[in-house]
Amino acid sequence: MSQHVLSLLVEDKPGLLTRVAGLFARRGFNITSLAVGPTEVGGLSRITVVVDVEDQPLEQVTKQLNKLINVIKIVELEPGQAVQREHLLVKVRVDNPTRSQVLEAVTLFRARVVDVATDALVIEVTGDSGKVQAFLRVLEPYGIRELAQSGLLAIGRGSKSITERIFKN
Repeated sequence: MSQHVLSLLVEDKPGLLTRVAGLFARRGFNITSLAVGPTEVGGLSRITVVVDVEDQPLEQVTKQLNKLINVIKIVELEPGQAVQREHLLVKVRVDNPTRSQVLEAVTLFRARVVDVATDALVIEVTGDSGKVQAFLRVLEPYGIRELAQSGLLAIGRGSKSITERIFKN
């Protein structure tokens, strides 16, 4: 199986996310990441989906997604042609001897401490998937108490926009 990143421009309508996810589920594809948010155009949202599939079945799902009335455009974002980032909040167990070591890792990964308690730190890190996973591996020995991770966000490189050709006057 191979991993594909799809960027969908959709109308912001109730139930659309369920229908989009349902198309992947009915085909038995595993969505490994899903992020939804508003775009620069009012009333439109961008859905970023990371899915593990073979090339041929992905084409079938893409065709079915295009048939959904509220889906405006679908673009597959190749890793070299897109900026891809994840966001992570992680609560790490610390004590006096380990606090400085955890803070050193925070500095090394250009992360940020966003909350401090006597026995824990909440740390925020943003980066590509490799950086986020490497940061978690470094923190594991100290004890991860809790974590929240966003889905992958991706946008094409360069000056072109997914909405450019659709809404040009």
